[in-house]
Amino acid sequence: MTQQTFTFQAEIQQLLNILIHSLYTDREIFLRELISNASDALHRAQFELLTNRDALDPDAELRIDLRADAEANTLTISDTGIGMTRDDLIHNLGTIARSGAKAFIEAMRGGANGGAISAQEVIGQFGVGFYSVFMVADRVTVISRSHQPGQQACVWESHGEGSYTIEEAERDQRGTDIILHLKDDAKEFTQPWKLKDIIRKHSDYIAFPIYVDGEENATNKQTAIWRQPASEISDTQYDDFYKMLTLDFNPPLHRIHMRADVPLQFYALLYVPSGVDLGMFSPRKEAGLKLYARKVLIQDYSKDLLPEYLAFVQGVVDSEDLPLNVSRESVQANRVMANLKKTLTNKVLSELKRLAEKDADKYRDIWLAFGRFLKQGIIVAPADRTDIEPLLMFPSTQADDPEQFVTLADYVDRLAANQHDIYYIVGDDFTSARRSPHLDAFRARGIEVLYFTDPVDAALIMSLADYRGHRLRGADEADLDLSEIGTPTDEASISEPPLEEGDFEALRSRFAAVLGDRVREVRASKTLTGSPARLVSDQAGGSRNMFRLNRLLDRDYELPVRILELNPRHPLMHNLSGLLAQRGDHPLAQAVIEQVFETALLQDGLHPDPASMADRLTLLMQAATTVGISVGQRIDADDAGADDDDTQVRARAAADDEPIVIDAEAIDTEVAPSVGDEE
Repeated sequence: MTQQTFTFQAEIQQLLNILIHSLYTDREIFLRELISNASDALHRAQFELLTNRDALDPDAELRIDLRADAEANTLTISDTGIGMTRDDLIHNLGTIARSGAKAFIEAMRGGANGGAISAQEVIGQFGVGFYSVFMVADRVTVISRSHQPGQQACVWESHGEGSYTIEEAERDQRGTDIILHLKDDAKEFTQPWKLKDIIRKHSDYIAFPIYVDGEENATNKQTAIWRQPASEISDTQYDDFYKMLTLDFNPPLHRIHMRADVPLQFYALLYVPSGVDLGMFSPRKEAGLKLYARKVLIQDYSKDLLPEYLAFVQGVVDSEDLPLNVSRESVQANRVMANLKKTLTNKVLSELKRLAEKDADKYRDIWLAFGRFLKQGIIVAPADRTDIEPLLMFPSTQADDPEQFVTLADYVDRLAANQHDIYYIVGDDFTSARRSPHLDAFRARGIEVLYFTDPVDAALIMSLADYRGHRLRGADEADLDLSEIGTPTDEASISEPPLEEGDFEALRSRFAAVLGDRVREVRASKTLTGSPARLVSDQAGGSRNMFRLNRLLDRDYELPVRILELNPRHPLMHNLSGLLAQRGDHPLAQAVIEQVFETALLQDGLHPDPASMADRLTLLMQAATTVGISVGQRIDADDAGADDDDTQVRARAAADDEPIVIDAEAIDTEVAPSVGDEE
C-alpha cells in the first residue's frame, strides 16, 4: 500500500492549536497521557486473550517500554497491547475526542465474558490525550500492528497541522510504537532520570510494568496500596506509604482506609499526620489530597475533596467515576464531586468522633496538633456544626491542667445543681486565665468553667452560641447570677465584712471620678471573693471579644469600655477607704485606683501596654516602704487555699487600727500616666 494522505476533521487545525498551546498547563503531562493509552491497549489485549488464544503473540509479556535517543532527539513509547489496524488508526487518531477505549468499554459491558477484566481499569481518551504530544514534538510517528492474525502493520504520521499520512510498515509483534521527534526545547525528555521522575509522579500505579531504556527492573510500583484489601496490608506497609507520600518519618497519628461503591465507586487512603509541620523536605507543600482517576494521577493537590477545616489530612483518593475535563488535569465540578466530598468528609468526621469516644489518648494527640482546624470548621462551615461539636475539647477548672481536656458532652454530663448554662473564660493563655478574678464566684460554688485560651476561640464563641440547648456564657458577663447554682464551698463562707454603705459609696464615687469615661460604670460586686476588682461586659454574646480577633488579625481595634466591679469585702478596698477618709485628695489613692483598674485590664488581656505600669508600681513600692509607714504594718500571705502562685500579699494596719502614714510627697502620680489618659 502506497502512502495515503488524509485531512483531519473539520476545524481540527484550530482545535489542535488549542490543545497544544492552551489546554495543558504542564508539558510533561504528554507522557502520562501516552502511558495511560498504552495501559488501555494492554488491558484490551488482556481481555481479548481470555477467550481468544488465536490472537497474535498470545504469550507476549504485557508491558510498556520507553526508549530515548538523545543524539536523534527522539522518544519512543512502545506497548504490547491490542494494536491497531489501518482503519483503527484512521478512526482513533483522525478524530479528536473519539475514544477507542470508550467503544471497548461499551462492548465489554454487553459482551459474553461477564466483565472478567474490570471496565474501570481502562483509562484515557485516545484522542485528546494523544494530541498532547505536539506540545513537545514537531512530528509524531505511530507504528502499530493489530492482535488480529494476518493484519498488516501500518504507520501513521503527522506534524500536528492539517493532515496525516498512513502507509504499510513492518512490525513483528502485536502492539504500538509511538515515536516522538522532539522539539529543540524538549531535549530534557531524552534524559532517563527525567522520564523516571514523570512516571513515578503520574503513572506509578499503572497495573503493567514500565521499563526505561531497557533496564531490568520496572520503574513503576504497579500496585496501588489503596486498592488492596486492608486485611492484606501490614502496619509497616501503611507507614512506609505515608513516609513516601510526605517524607515525614514520624508515624501518622491515624489512618483511614476506605472504599465505596455507592453512590460512586472510589478508594481512599487518608492519614492524620504526626503534626502540622511535615518538615522542610516534605514534598507536600500545599493542602489537598492526591487525586487519581483509575490509578492515574490527575491532581497533586486537590482542594475539592475535603472542606478547608480538614486541610491537615493527607492521602490519596482514586475514583472510577470522576468527570474529567478534556485535559484530564482538573476535575469538573458537578454532583459527583459534591457526593465524593460529602462522603469523605462524613467518614473523616465519624472516625474522629469514634476516636474521641473510644481512644481518648490518641484523639487527644490529634486535638493538640489540629484542634484549631476543627474549631475553624464551626466558624466557616455552619452546616457541619452538629458533626464537629462532639470533637471540640477544652481545658477546664475541673483539672486546672492545660493539656487535660473535656468535651462539651463531658461538661454537660456533670453540670452543677440547678445549672443549665455552659460557662467559659476567655484569656490570652492558660496561666493568666486561671488567675482571672471572674473565676472567684465559680470556684466558691463548685461550678466548672471552660478555658478558651486559643487565639481562634474569640471567633469560635461568635459561632457557638449554644450546645444541645445549653447556652454558652462568658464568666465576665455583667448580669450573671450564680446564687442558686452549685453548692457554696467552705472557703466561700470565710470573708471579711463589707464596707459600710456610705464608705463604699464614697470609694465608688472616687473611682468613677478618677477613671471617667474609661469605664462604663463603677459598682459593687456580688460575686468577687478573693480579688479586689474585675471588669465585666454588658455586651451580649461573643461580640464583646471582637477586639481579640481584630488584634489577632493585626487590624485596628478599640479597647472595649466595661463596667468596673469592686469587692467591698477585700482588704485593699478597706485600706483605700480608710486612706480617703484620712485625706480625700491623697495622691496615693489616685495611684492605687489607677493601678486597680489597669490590673483588671491586664487580667482580662485588655491592657495595650503593660510595661507602662512599671513607673507607677515603682512609686507605689517606694511609698509602701517609706519610713513613715506604721511599724505595725504586716504582710499576710497565708490566705486559705492559696497556692504559691496565688498567694496574695496584703498590707494591713496594726491591731490598734492606726492608719498608714505616708508623706504625700513620697509619690507623684503625674510620673505614671494612665491607660486612656490624654497627653
